[in-house]
Amino acid sequence: MRLLPTAILLATAAALAAPAPCAAQEPVTSFSQLGDRLKPGDTVWMTDAQGREIKGSIESIGPDALTLEAGAPRAFATPDVTAIRAPRHDATAIGAWSGLAAGTAYGIGLLVKYPEDAAKEPGMAAIVVLGFAGIGAGAGAIVGWVIDAARDSKQAVYRAPAPAGGTAARLSIAPVVTRRAKGVAVAFAF
Repeated sequence: MRLLPTAILLATAAALAAPAPCAAQEPVTSFSQLGDRLKPGDTVWMTDAQGREIKGSIESIGPDALTLEAGAPRAFATPDVTAIRAPRHDATAIGAWSGLAAGTAYGIGLLVKYPEDAAKEPGMAAIVVLGFAGIGAGAGAIVGWVIDAARDSKQAVYRAPAPAGGTAARLSIAPVVTRRAKGVAVAFAF
């Protein structure tokens, strides 16, 4: 008889822990599709063919070119752009709510697993249920918020398509010269 509550607990935990299939959209591979994701004025981080990342706001998006305001307006043709990332717009509250749900399920699952603790004193079952669920919910919300806050705040919205008949692996080497550092930036993408 104890097998059923354990199975329910495991199924609930697996459903809550599994990532949602629609949580993140795949990056588009054509500038003509970018209009659905970005609009003029949006801030983006664009990676050019040499591996340099340029932060700027979009001035215009066309089917074969993108113009960024990065100090001065700069136009980039499709072959010159390998990736575009934009800020994520989901709040860290999503992680907190997910953690809250998982923690509550875990707390209730503990109660299902050990029901004798709730039946020691008459009338205490409701307090024990609320205690287990509350502690699980609070801990889950904090953990969910921390995990969501630690994730990268930028998401890929465009990725250059792989060359026809070739592989998508690329090696880029570019000099880095700033007031504080001098060196070489090496980027390998596949």
